[in-house]
Amino acid sequence: MIRRMTKDDVEIIAKENKYHGYFKIDSYQMRYRLFEGGWGPVVNRELFERGHAAAVLPYDPILRKVILIEQFRIGAMQDKKSPWLLEVVAGILEPHETPEQLAARESKEEAGLDLLELTPICNFYASPGACTETVALFCGRIDATNVGGIYGIKNEAENILVHVLDVEEAFQLLHDGSVTNMTAIIALQWLEIKLLTQVPDKRLAAAQSWAEQI
Repeated sequence: MIRRMTKDDVEIIAKENKYHGYFKIDSYQMRYRLFEGGWGPVVNRELFERGHAAAVLPYDPILRKVILIEQFRIGAMQDKKSPWLLEVVAGILEPHETPEQLAARESKEEAGLDLLELTPICNFYASPGACTETVALFCGRIDATNVGGIYGIKNEAENILVHVLDVEEAFQLLHDGSVTNMTAIIALQWLEIKLLTQVPDKRLAAAQSWAEQI
C-alpha cells in the first residue's frame, strides 16, 4: 500500500512576509521528506496567498444555452491573440462566505443572473506550485431568457461582457482553443461529458428535470 505524505512530512525552518496588500507573499525556508526516505535539502520558496475562490458555469438546460463572460486580464497581457479572456463567473471568497453564496453573488454582479440551482463539479488547486488558491467549481441552472449585456462593479474597474451561447457553439470555442481560462475549460469539458453520456430520452427530459439532466 502506498504511503501518502502529510503535513508532518514538511518542516518550516523560517517564514518571512515579503508583501501584504490585497494579496500577500510569504517567503519560506523549508525541507520535506523524500519518497526514497530521509529529508531533502533546505529550499527557499515564495508563496502567493491569494485567498480561495468559487466559480460557476451558468447553463440553461431548456434553451441549451451556456453563459460565458469576457473581461481584461493582466496575466494574459502577453497573449498573442488578446488579453480579454472568455471565462465562467468567478470570485474570491469573503470572510464567512460559503462557495455557494459566492457563486450566487458573483453571478448577479458579473452577469445579472439568478441561479436557480447549483450542482458541484469539483474542487481543485489553481496553481499549487506557488499559490494557495483553491477553486470550488459549480454548474448553475439558469433561465437564459433575456440574458446579456455589460456588467461588473464600476468602482472595481470591472467591465464584463456577457456571451449567451448555444452549447454546441461553446464546445466549439473550447475545442478550437478560444477558451484558455483553466476554470472555464474544466467546466465546459464537464458539461460536454455529461451531455454526451446521456441517452436520448434523458436528454429530452432536461426540459423538465434538472436533476435528471445533470
